[in-house]
Amino acid sequence: MAKGRFITLEGLDGSGKTCNMGLIQKLLVPHYTLICTREPGGTKLGEGIRGLLLQHQNAAMEPLTELLLLAAARHEHISKLIVPALNDGHWVLCDRFFDATYAYQGSGRGLHPDTIRIVEALIQKDLQPDLTILLDLPMEIRLSRIKHRGNTLDRFESQSYEFFERVRQGYLERAKADPQRVKVVGANRPLDLVQQDISSIIGKFCEYDKAKTYD
Repeated sequence: MAKGRFITLEGLDGSGKTCNMGLIQKLLVPHYTLICTREPGGTKLGEGIRGLLLQHQNAAMEPLTELLLLAAARHEHISKLIVPALNDGHWVLCDRFFDATYAYQGSGRGLHPDTIRIVEALIQKDLQPDLTILLDLPMEIRLSRIKHRGNTLDRFESQSYEFFERVRQGYLERAKADPQRVKVVGANRPLDLVQQDISSIIGKFCEYDKAKTYD
């Protein structure tokens, strides 16, 4: 049985991840057995940790504590869901994964990349996404969308403009360092244009995967 493929979707809140997760799901479901999940979360324990991370009462949490909580949730996620699914030949689509850690806890919180790499090596071993789509959104547009949405902001969403600008730049640095895997899509355009680009990326990836599988 061929091993499944692992696709991740990254970006700031307000970049359109939710609706575009739905688009990718529609593109893949007719052809593959697909499991959709998210981080932090994906398991019962992971969702519990997600709650701790998003609560305003934990606003003073140390950056390293935050990293270790995320790592604990990810270890459960990888062990209990992602790796078993991939080994069974299923495809996995995940809302955020380790690129978010480098962007948020690294660039955003200021943790040294080497610290993150140590944790990554411990819990992920050789697991890497086969494809990552990064929805890039300028900060002014993000702020407008978040304000228009009108929802109560969680602990992460309430961070400063400067924090999210650092996160955005961290994401773009990740994409520049690994352009083969990370495909950047400008999310400041009309949704139909954004989804045309995503559809093209997914289509090319699936064609490449089939050629690679059946060579």
